[in-house]
Amino acid sequence: MDDPSKPGWLERVSALVLREPGDREQLVALLHSAYERNLFDSDALNMIEGVIQVSEMQARDIMIPRSQMDVIDIGESPDKFIPLIIETAHSRFPVIENDKNNIIGILLAKDLLRYYAGEEEFNVREMLRPVVFIPESKRLNVLLKDFRSSRNHLAIVVDEYGGVAGLITIEDVLEQIVGDIEDEHDFDEIEDNIVPDPGGGYRVKAVTEIADFNERLGTGLSDVDYDTIGGLILNKFGRLPKRGESVIVGALRFIVLRADSRRLHTLLVERNESEIPAHDREYG
Repeated sequence: MDDPSKPGWLERVSALVLREPGDREQLVALLHSAYERNLFDSDALNMIEGVIQVSEMQARDIMIPRSQMDVIDIGESPDKFIPLIIETAHSRFPVIENDKNNIIGILLAKDLLRYYAGEEEFNVREMLRPVVFIPESKRLNVLLKDFRSSRNHLAIVVDEYGGVAGLITIEDVLEQIVGDIEDEHDFDEIEDNIVPDPGGGYRVKAVTEIADFNERLGTGLSDVDYDTIGGLILNKFGRLPKRGESVIVGALRFIVLRADSRRLHTLLVERNESEIPAHDREYG
């Protein structure tokens, strides 16, 4: 049982901060020193560093670029766009009218239950929620406060000319503090490091050992310089890639499915058709 007379980790951190570090680097060094002396654990250290980082980052740093946004066109019938909603499993979708620069509202996936209920007057336009537009330069700590006060979970990021630059969600911001937030569509069991993807290929966790990857998929990727698939792919990019970006390694194409500003999480692995002899290719 904890001794109530002993200060908790928050009080101990506060005492350290009262030493008045001169700049951010000194503050971070002080926090690491406290961690090394077991004043708090690694999870607490990572979250504190995440909070510091968020206060210095802008929406443009973590937004999903316009080219990678999953959107619905108001001109399409539900039969046309519902497969996209099922495939991507997002809870909210920007709705455009003809062009991605013309976003007219946000559609909540749960509102489509009315369509399946057989409503005769089902009208997507009437179900749209208002769009929240923010500048690329908006700081994440301010954005998080706005998300909480307005109860919005998604904002559209616009550039200096008013064009759509991308989108950002409250989950994107929170992940900068607490790390990757997995949901019911993520696979997190150890035996599920590699799973078949419904659209073809395999979904692979970045932490998957290259040796395990080779054994499962019958490939021969080298594990001399890197132990994990994530390490190999980061080296190929030469930087931390964003969602939707891809790189070819031999006969395989690796597409980034999940990544944040600090880590690569999940990849989609497909055969690279250009590396397969024409007589060996399979066509559907």
